[in-house]
Amino acid sequence: METKKTSKSIWRKIFYFPLTRIIIGLVACVAVVKIGQLGLAKLLDHSSISHEYKTLISVLVAAIIVLLVYINLYRYYEKRKISELSTDKLAKNLVTGVLLGFVLQSLTIGVIYLNKGFSVISVNSVAYLIPSFGMVTAAIFEELLFRGIIFRITEEKLGSYIALAISALIFGALHLLNPNSTLVSGLAVAIEAGLLLGAAYIYTRNLWFPIGIHFAWNFTQSGIYGASTSGSAISKSLLTTKIGGPVIISGGQFGPESSIQAVIFCLIATVILMVLNHRQNKIIKPYWIK
Repeated sequence: METKKTSKSIWRKIFYFPLTRIIIGLVACVAVVKIGQLGLAKLLDHSSISHEYKTLISVLVAAIIVLLVYINLYRYYEKRKISELSTDKLAKNLVTGVLLGFVLQSLTIGVIYLNKGFSVISVNSVAYLIPSFGMVTAAIFEELLFRGIIFRITEEKLGSYIALAISALIFGALHLLNPNSTLVSGLAVAIEAGLLLGAAYIYTRNLWFPIGIHFAWNFTQSGIYGASTSGSAISKSLLTTKIGGPVIISGGQFGPESSIQAVIFCLIATVILMVLNHRQNKIIKPYWIK
């Protein structure tokens, strides 16, 4: 009898172990989204909708699916309210995040312009912005995986700083799989996005703030300024532009987020947020210090 109880206790510990919770969350979210997208793609193939709008519908549905999977999985798995996706102050968190992302990306492009590496070839219809709204899916999906799962669960045991470093490094490393990536671009993404978005989550303890930053950064970069995002160019943007100049300033083939000024501007924002996090006692200490 005692042996059965001990065995059950061991399996329970394994099931609720932080790494197990991370793996189950990542697998569930990625698998369900991929299956959902494949199914939806087959349904849309029979419609007369243009390819761009099929893609937009597909990714927006994927965003809804991954949100539902995350909420329901961790609600029952961890037996708690999913406060990190609370709609309290939703508008404030999203708007603040969007404004911050827009400003940081505009400052980055501004430096390229001042170095005579950015020129506008044409100004297109506002309708050209519509496909770029699909970037909200990447923002939601990546924030759920990296901040909602990897960072949040790691932080519980290892504390804010170690979790921030681990999640940022993984985030940057996975961007090495993108087109035109280099070790420099991967490190840039780890610093400017991995650290900033983690700090933003700590500040609000709500994922809508980093989601807003993430979406606005990508949307502004590609949808408005017509630059490549993480090595990939978008077919339509509000501005048709030509970006060149020294790679350290322009970011080269990977895009402006691989530039030195992007790293500096985002690092400044990260430091400001972390100072506020310290002042407001939002930093979690490792379990061995608690």
